[in-house]
Amino acid sequence: MELNDHRRLGSDLSLYHIQENAPGMVFWHPRGYAVYRVLEDYIRGEMRRLGFREIRTPQLLPREIWEKSGHWDKFGKNMFCVEDDDGKDFALKPMSCPCHIQVFNQGKKSWRDLPIRYAEFGACHRNESSGSMHGLMRTRAFEQDDAHVLCREEHVQQEVARFIGLLDKVYNDLGFAGYKVALSTRPPVRAGSDELWDWAEEQLAEAAHQRGIEYSIQPGEGAFYGPKLEFVLKDKQGREWQCGTVQLDTVLPARLDASYINEKGEEQVPLMIHHAVFGSMGRFLAMLLEHHEGNLPFWLSPDQVAVMPISRQQAEHSEAFHNNLADAGIRSILLDGNDTLQRRIVEAGKMKVPVIVVIGNREAEAGTVAVRERDGSQSVIDMFDAIELFRLRRN
Repeated sequence: MELNDHRRLGSDLSLYHIQENAPGMVFWHPRGYAVYRVLEDYIRGEMRRLGFREIRTPQLLPREIWEKSGHWDKFGKNMFCVEDDDGKDFALKPMSCPCHIQVFNQGKKSWRDLPIRYAEFGACHRNESSGSMHGLMRTRAFEQDDAHVLCREEHVQQEVARFIGLLDKVYNDLGFAGYKVALSTRPPVRAGSDELWDWAEEQLAEAAHQRGIEYSIQPGEGAFYGPKLEFVLKDKQGREWQCGTVQLDTVLPARLDASYINEKGEEQVPLMIHHAVFGSMGRFLAMLLEHHEGNLPFWLSPDQVAVMPISRQQAEHSEAFHNNLADAGIRSILLDGNDTLQRRIVEAGKMKVPVIVVIGNREAEAGTVAVRERDGSQSVIDMFDAIELFRLRRN
């Protein structure tokens, strides 16, 4: 296994584990879940700014919903199923889109209410074969940053284009210089008329043009309910990863009885756009680990600052500084054990903590801290200035 394989990094950095008797199920450790939550909160904020409202839907749904949506025919063999005491069949959801339509269906909607945007960190389960699973890249239990827009025809290009703008920002923030885009067109087995597919493929193509994006064509790779734009990132090793997707759906809203009242007072079926920036949260985190070789940016690091006194004499000052960092929202770890300072510095390096703060007698007396950065630079600054510096860097 290569040094920068996410499975090795996950073990070395104590981020998560997967055990043999629970294949494809991730046990997140405190350090790993800290990164997970930061990533989740980051995309949550971006989605909120784009007008999405977060919802939460059940993991277990009656089989009849999956049959009605068409997912049972397509994915039924990969669903985990259970039967209740009354003999009714249920399945753990492999995706959240039918659930979001259930929320939309509660209460009458007017054309003035559209577009309606929902977002969810949906817990999903898929019965992947044992041979296909690979660390965080492919698991049986995972969360997706699911998002859906229920809208009218005239909203489609604008909604898709603004979501592509979000992808631009997010991928740049996370250190990916660019991406490739593919338009996946109608598969051989599909729902909907050719006329609808012609229109839907044209809408996605035009939205990409509006953003100045060139794309390749992937014939037959669309979902059974509509075409999609797929976004492929390239990491520092030159490897490509398919991540974000935008799918235009002309099928599921009608199958699941979604409707709104149009200007004429008539019931009309909305369109649905499926969005994901990351896809699987765990898979994207694995990509980030390998892309950054475990040296995550300061704002994403599980422990952002390692605080260590030179000796026991500075323990009180070090603990106070550690607590001040926590109050400022900085993830700090206090290394004040019996080991020598050099061994503690080596330990922090193995943990890939981006900043080390050392406090000796001189710093304790002057109210300063000695800061060592990941790039090797060092400085001595006022402790409160250091806290503000870290706080700004976190954002």
